[in-house]
Amino acid sequence: MRIAVIGQSIFGKEVYKELVKEGHQVVGVFTIPDKAGGKPDPLGAEAEKDGVPVFKFPRWRVKGQALPEVVEQYKSVEAEMNVLPFCSQFIPMEVIDAPKYGSVVYHPSILPRHRGASAINWTLMQGDKKGGFTIFWADDGLDTGDIILQKECDVLPDDTVNSIYNRFLFPEGVKGMVEAVQLIAQGSAPRIPQPSEGATYDPIQKKENAKINWDQPAEAIHNFIRGNDKVPGAWTEVNGSKFTFFGSSFTSNGPNPDGEPLEIPGASQPAVVTKNGLVLYGNDGKTLTVKNIQFEDGKMIPASQYFKSSDNATLQLSPEEQAVADEMRAAWKRILTNVSQIEDSTDFFKAGAASMDVVRLVEEVKLKCKGLQLQNEDVYMATKFEEFIQLLVRRLRGDDAEEEILIDHVEKDVNNMKIRIPHQLFINGQFVDAEGGNTYDTINPTDGEAICKVSLAQVSDINKAVAAAKDAFENGEWGKMNARDRGRLIYRLADLMEEHQEELATIESIDSGAVYTLALKTHVGMSIQTFRYFAGWCDKIQGSTIPINQARPNRNLTFTKREPIGVCGIVIPWNYPLMMLAWKTAACLAAGNTVVLKPAQVTPLTALKFAELTVKAGFPKGVVNILPGAGSLIGQRLSDHPDVRKIGFTGSTPTGKHIMKSCAVSNVKKVSLELGGKSPLIIFSDSDLDKAVRMGMGAVFFNKGENCIAAGRLFVEDSIHDEFVKRVVEEVKKMKIGDPLDRSTDHGPQNHKAHLDKLIEYCQMGVTEGATLLYGGKQVPRPGFFFEPTIFTDVADHMFIAKEESFGPVMIISRFSDGDIDGVLKRANDTEFGLASGVFTRDIGKALYVSEKLQAGTVFINTYNKTDVAAPFGGFKQSGFGKDLGEHQCRPALLYYISDLVWGKLGDNQ
Repeated sequence: MRIAVIGQSIFGKEVYKELVKEGHQVVGVFTIPDKAGGKPDPLGAEAEKDGVPVFKFPRWRVKGQALPEVVEQYKSVEAEMNVLPFCSQFIPMEVIDAPKYGSVVYHPSILPRHRGASAINWTLMQGDKKGGFTIFWADDGLDTGDIILQKECDVLPDDTVNSIYNRFLFPEGVKGMVEAVQLIAQGSAPRIPQPSEGATYDPIQKKENAKINWDQPAEAIHNFIRGNDKVPGAWTEVNGSKFTFFGSSFTSNGPNPDGEPLEIPGASQPAVVTKNGLVLYGNDGKTLTVKNIQFEDGKMIPASQYFKSSDNATLQLSPEEQAVADEMRAAWKRILTNVSQIEDSTDFFKAGAASMDVVRLVEEVKLKCKGLQLQNEDVYMATKFEEFIQLLVRRLRGDDAEEEILIDHVEKDVNNMKIRIPHQLFINGQFVDAEGGNTYDTINPTDGEAICKVSLAQVSDINKAVAAAKDAFENGEWGKMNARDRGRLIYRLADLMEEHQEELATIESIDSGAVYTLALKTHVGMSIQTFRYFAGWCDKIQGSTIPINQARPNRNLTFTKREPIGVCGIVIPWNYPLMMLAWKTAACLAAGNTVVLKPAQVTPLTALKFAELTVKAGFPKGVVNILPGAGSLIGQRLSDHPDVRKIGFTGSTPTGKHIMKSCAVSNVKKVSLELGGKSPLIIFSDSDLDKAVRMGMGAVFFNKGENCIAAGRLFVEDSIHDEFVKRVVEEVKKMKIGDPLDRSTDHGPQNHKAHLDKLIEYCQMGVTEGATLLYGGKQVPRPGFFFEPTIFTDVADHMFIAKEESFGPVMIISRFSDGDIDGVLKRANDTEFGLASGVFTRDIGKALYVSEKLQAGTVFINTYNKTDVAAPFGGFKQSGFGKDLGEHQCRPALLYYISDLVWGKLGDNQ
C-alpha cells in the first residue's frame, strides 16, 4: 500500500520503520520544520536516510483554509492512505479525505474519554485505573472518528506521563498503528462509532493551569502532580517563589515522618522535609512524597536536600578531570547544535535540549567515563555546564556517596589478581564484629592453611540481624518500593556480580576447593543468571479473581493477591556456596522479602563478598544480612525466632527434620527443604556407550562429587557392564588431580578435613562389606584435602554404600539382568531419598516408562547435571519439599531433561 506518514517525533519514526519492514511503500513523509540550528525531527531524518521524499511544512492552513500549494505538494505523492502516528499540526480535510483508504490516527487514551492533546496527563490527573490508546479513522471532529482498535493497560499507582508512555503507550502504540494498517490493507478494518456516553474533552495542560489545589485528598494531589510530570510540571508557591514538584508517590497513612517542617500556603498542614523526600498532606490527613523540587531558575534538587546548605566549594580539576570536562563540552556541542560555543553558564535546557537529549547525554557520560551511570534526574539537577561538570567529577571521585560503608578487607594476591574479602558479619548494611569479638579461621582446602579470620556470630548478633530485616520490611524503603524498582536493583546486583565474577570465582575456589573454571561457569555464572531471572519476575507476581456463588446480585468480588511474608531465614550448604545463596535468596528478594542468611561455617567468604555488592547495588539497609558461624547456633535461633516467617534450608535430612520441628513449635513458620539424596542412574545396553561413560562420570565426579544430585548409584545392564566399567577406569586414570586454580586441573580438593575423613571411612565400610574397590579410595599424599576419584563394583543392595550418600567422588556400580526393567526400577526406588535420577537408552518407550516410574524430583534422560534457572528444582520423599528456581517454586513438579532419543519402534507405517 502507498502510504503518506504525517507527523513527527521518535514515535512517528518507529511507526515509519515498522511500516517499511512490513512491506508498505511510504511515498512521502510530512513533518515539522527543522529546529533552531538545523536539527531535523527524527521522523524526517529517518526517511531522508532511506531516500523517501520529506516535506517540512510550517503550516497546512491559514485562518481555517487549506493552503493550495501545500495540498498540491501532498497530492503529488499519490498516497492511498494517510498514517498520522503523532501530529501536532492541524491537517485540512482536503488532505484527510484525499486518499482512497482515508486517514488513521493514534490517540493515547481509550476514546471517547480524554479527547484532546493532553490525554496522558488527564488519564493520570483523573486517577484512571485503566489507560491505553485508540487507533481511529480521522474525521472533521476532534478525536471523534470511528474506532479501528483499542488497547488497554493498567495505570500503576506511581505512573508518570513518561513511565506509562515508555512502558505501554509507545511500544504497544507502534504495534497498534501497524496492526491497523494491516487490517485496512486486508479489507477487515472495522468502523466502530464512538459512544457519546463517557466522552470528555480535556484542555491542553499548560504551566499556568498546573498550580496545585491543596484543598483535596492526598491521592488527588498525587494524581495531579504525576499527571504533570515532567511536562508542564505541577507547582505551588513557597516563600514567594514557584516550586515545581516531580517524582510523587502516594504514601497514604503511616507513622509521622521525621524531618523539618516547610510551610506551604493553602496546604492543610506543613510539609515535612525527610530523608526520603518532601512529605505533603491532603485535606484528608493522608500523605504523598515528592522526590525532586525544581526552582524558577530551572535548577532541580532532591527534595530531601532542601534545608541542607549547598556545598559552594568549587572543585579544582586535575589534568585528567579537565580532559573529561573538555570531552563533555564537546558532547554538549554535538547535542546543542544551535549553540555556537558551550560556556560554563550554558543551560542545557534553555539552549534547546529535550528529554531525548538527556538520554543521549547520559549515554555519552557512560561511554566517556568508564561506564559511570548517571540518572536522567542528575541532568535536570545540574542544568548549567559548570554545575554538570562539578556533579560529574564528584561522581567520578566518589565524593557524593550517600554514606560510604567501611569495610575491613582482607587482601590477597592470588590467581594473578588482587582479591579483597570482607570477613565480618553483615548486619543492617554494615560490616561489624561479632559480639565479644569472636572469630574463627576459614581454611583453604588446597593446602590446609587459614585464609583469614572470620567473625563468629553470637545469639545477640542473630537478634540484631532479624530486627534489622524486620524493620527494613515493615518500615524501610524496601517495603514501600514498587516491584519494578525492586527488579532494577536486583538487575544491578547481577551486573555487579558479573563485573566481579573472576574475583568471586577465585574466592570460591580458595574457600571451597572448586576448580576455578567450574567456579567461574557454574558457581558464579549460574548465580548471576539466577538473580537476572528473578529480577524479571518482580513485576509479574500476580493474583487472580475468583468467581463465587454470591457474586450476584450483591456485586461481590473475590480476588487473591500474592504478598511477601517478611523475614526469611536462609541456611545454605558448603558445596556451592554462592550458587546456593543465589538459588535461595534471589526469589525471596524478588517477592519483596528480607533475608538473614547463614552461609556454611567452612565457606563464608563469597557470601560476605556478595553482601558488599548489595551495598554497591544500592540495596537499602537491613534487606540482606549475612551471619557466618555455627549452624547449631545460628540455624537453631533462626528456626526458633518468632519474627522469622520462613526458613529455607539445604543440608542433611536429620537436620532438616530438626528444623521442621523447631519451626512448628516456634511460630508455625513456612519451611522449604532440600535434603539428602541417593540418585540412581540406570544405563541400558541400547544406550550410546561413549556418551553413557562420559555422562556417567560427570554424574558422579562433577564438582568433586560434592553435588546434591550426584548419581549415588549406577545400575548397568549386564551385557555392557564389564565394558562400561573398563572404560570408566580408563577415563578416571586420565583425570588430573591438583590445584583448583590451575586451568588444567580436573579434580580439586574436598571441601574440608572432616568431609575428607568421612569419605575415607565410607570407602573402608564398602571394602569391609565385600564390595570391590576397583580404583581409588584413598587420600592423595600431598598437602590439603585431596581424595582420589573412586570406583566400587559388585555392590549389593544391602550394603551401606548402596544406601547412604557419600557426597564425594565415589562411583557405586551395580549390575542388573538384561531386560529386567521392572526389577531395576524396584531396586532404584528402594530408598527414602528422591532428589534426582537418570536413565540412558535410545528407546523412547523405555525412557518414558522408566522416567515415569522413578520416584525423584528430576529425571535426566540421556544427559545429567543439566539444571537451569527457569526450571524447578526439588525432591520427593526424604529429599525434602518446596522448589528452588523457576516459576513453580511453590508447586510440586516432576522435571524431565531429555537428550538424544530415537523415535522408533512404532511400526513401519508410523
